[in-house]
Amino acid sequence: MSNRMFRSRGFRPVAALAVAGLALTGLAACGSGSDGDGAAAEELESAGPDGVDDGTTLTMWTRAPLERQATTLVEAYNASHENQVELEIIPNDDMEGKVGGAATNDELPDLLAGDVVRLPYWVSNGLFTDLTEQIDGLDFKDDITRGHLDAGTDQDGNLHTLPFVEDISVLVWNKDLYREAGLDPEAGPTNLAEFQEQAEAVQALNKPGVSGTYYGGNCGGCGVFTWFPTMWASGDEVLSADGTTAEVNSDSAKALYQMYYELNQAGAVGAGSKEETGATWTAPFSNGQVGVMQYPNTAVYAAQEAGIDVGVTAIPGVDGGGSTFLGGDALGISKDSENVAQAWNFLAWMMSEDTQLEVIAKNGEVPGRNSLLDNEYAQQNPIALEMNMIAESGRTPVAEFFSEAFNASGSPWVTLMRNATFDGTDTVDADNDAITEVLSQ
Repeated sequence: MSNRMFRSRGFRPVAALAVAGLALTGLAACGSGSDGDGAAAEELESAGPDGVDDGTTLTMWTRAPLERQATTLVEAYNASHENQVELEIIPNDDMEGKVGGAATNDELPDLLAGDVVRLPYWVSNGLFTDLTEQIDGLDFKDDITRGHLDAGTDQDGNLHTLPFVEDISVLVWNKDLYREAGLDPEAGPTNLAEFQEQAEAVQALNKPGVSGTYYGGNCGGCGVFTWFPTMWASGDEVLSADGTTAEVNSDSAKALYQMYYELNQAGAVGAGSKEETGATWTAPFSNGQVGVMQYPNTAVYAAQEAGIDVGVTAIPGVDGGGSTFLGGDALGISKDSENVAQAWNFLAWMMSEDTQLEVIAKNGEVPGRNSLLDNEYAQQNPIALEMNMIAESGRTPVAEFFSEAFNASGSPWVTLMRNATFDGTDTVDADNDAITEVLSQ
């Protein structure tokens, strides 16, 4: 992972992709967090490395796409601790507004989870308690997933968040459709040319309702989650080091857009791709209607449960290699918490080896500690083990106004995607400049 990507206003997906990226009104006046007078820092220091478990009721907010993972963690904690966490699940599209209003009125919950591509903005507006001393004090700090740590790192290097739910992008193919098309079901694409050839081979089956590939053509979050890895695997960056300049007009980016344009022209892309906003993005593959596509790892299990014989690998670059977008949500203690020592108890427990293995890995999720990726539960499922190994080299782009530039409906990135892959217009450089204009506001 390139050190270039580590610094700007944080470092940071989609786990379950946050397509809306609206600005949080009123945050500029929120101040520097609850530890400004030193009270929170003193309470944390006196609590020790494990925090306090004294029967306090803690509040936590998380986005609806992560309900299953969050509920599993909270139930395990509540069953084993005096403290009790009350979890509130917030609709994905409502998260920005709810957090913005609560931040302005000093009504944030004790524990706040956020999409890693949005956290730098929240951190820069002082929504979280500084946890630098506590995180630095963990004897496994260097083992923690770097992207989720950096998502909550401010410009001064202060740490505010830890990995909550990890989501990565992978390349998947339908082995049964590959067999029918005369392709090797155990060998997915290793470069863009093979991706195109294999998608076209599945399309040539002319099976009703089946397409070679599918993508979220009107979904900015889908695009960053699944296309940025091709650029990284090709040796290119997607943003400048300070997160204010877009670099999605590189040669590898243009090759990727051109491939999708040609697949569209060949009729090898599912009919719903052009209107796909992300709401039904994973469904066609899970329904057995797609040969090969980039996909969220959290949806792979659903495809398997639906009876799809799934092949999984890292997303390849133009000429080979592989990468992934390390997305999901990170978790921190809000500026408004009056129970910081108790909230830290939850975070410390969450990152412990026992929780990472017996709650997270056992539930089929990706651990937030690199040394635990190859674990007994993953070894029982070759696909889970493959995804864990892919996660180890995951990357996350960093920019304060990332959501406005890329994820938001009608963003300049969505315009670039549609111009380049559906219309074939020669406007990639101009569209890249429009993204930069938003990033540098």
